[in-house]
Amino acid sequence: MSRAINIGVVGCGYWGPNLIRNFRALPDCNMKLMCDLSDDRLSHLKSLYREVGVEKDFKRFLQGTELDAVVISTPVGQHYKMAKASLLAGKHTFVEKPLARSSAECEELIALAERQGVVLMVGHTFIYSPAVRRMKEMIDKGMIGKLQYISANRSNLGLFQKDINVAWDLAPHDISIVLYLMGQMPLSVNCVGNAHVTPGVQDVTNMALSFKGGCFAVIQSSWLSPRKVREMTAVGSKKMIVYDDMEPTEKLKAYDTRVDAPPHYDTFAEFQYSYHHGDRYVPHFKQEEPLKVECQHFLDCIKQEITPLTDGRKGLEMVRILEAASASIQQQGASVSLERPQEAPAIRHAELEFAAVA
Repeated sequence: MSRAINIGVVGCGYWGPNLIRNFRALPDCNMKLMCDLSDDRLSHLKSLYREVGVEKDFKRFLQGTELDAVVISTPVGQHYKMAKASLLAGKHTFVEKPLARSSAECEELIALAERQGVVLMVGHTFIYSPAVRRMKEMIDKGMIGKLQYISANRSNLGLFQKDINVAWDLAPHDISIVLYLMGQMPLSVNCVGNAHVTPGVQDVTNMALSFKGGCFAVIQSSWLSPRKVREMTAVGSKKMIVYDDMEPTEKLKAYDTRVDAPPHYDTFAEFQYSYHHGDRYVPHFKQEEPLKVECQHFLDCIKQEITPLTDGRKGLEMVRILEAASASIQQQGASVSLERPQEAPAIRHAELEFAAVA
């Protein structure tokens, strides 16, 4: 596809305007239509982007325009229905996380996209973050030694949801990063949580993901925090990396810090840990808005007819973990096993250009 790609965005509340802004700024994209039920939201966005059309009816949005691709940024409960309609209409489809409310819905959307021969992509935005990709590069090159565990904390005051708990709302960001860094699905999930504001909707959760080889990750998610926190720590046998997305410039910090146990000892009194405290340094990388990179990647996958880095199968992996977390909460934090899915054939995923300076 050599011409500009016609894009329509449905859902103009919290996140949709960011998608509209980024797609509109890309040279190979024609931001054609915005869809929302709210007259106020459409009126506001129309005042910002006068050349972009508006539509309140989703069916007319799909059928009455020459859209090549549809971007869905609505509440989670509407993802499956809207994505299915978009795919059936032959549109390349981008869905914000999570892809759907169940793994069965995800599998249906994946199969439908394959039958229709269109791109299905999920908005796991942080996979497109230069900081996260630099972090992955450091781990893969063995710069921190053997990866031992990852700890993540994502919290703030609100935004409270009524149809999903905080694990489904905030944890997908950290889960997607953890899966990207680990390069594998977890073997099991444990999750505990509590509802303090809306009965039955957990606003604080703690999730643990156990991986092959003894690695694990702990993810804390909260809508009840006095300050906004977006922090992740990757602990290796030699060094540690702290990723703080709230930092404006120094988002990554590497610490030459570790704990060594003595190789041998005869008595408990002789046993002493060795604490190593070395230098701290800030890895350099090119700063770029992750959402811009993600939007461009969607367009590139359409034009080049290749599979996105965060395709429908990645969305399915995420939902399987969230389902297991919900089951664990109902079982007071009991471990829920994740059976290995049947091996899928090798897929050619698109490569992202990533400029990093060691």
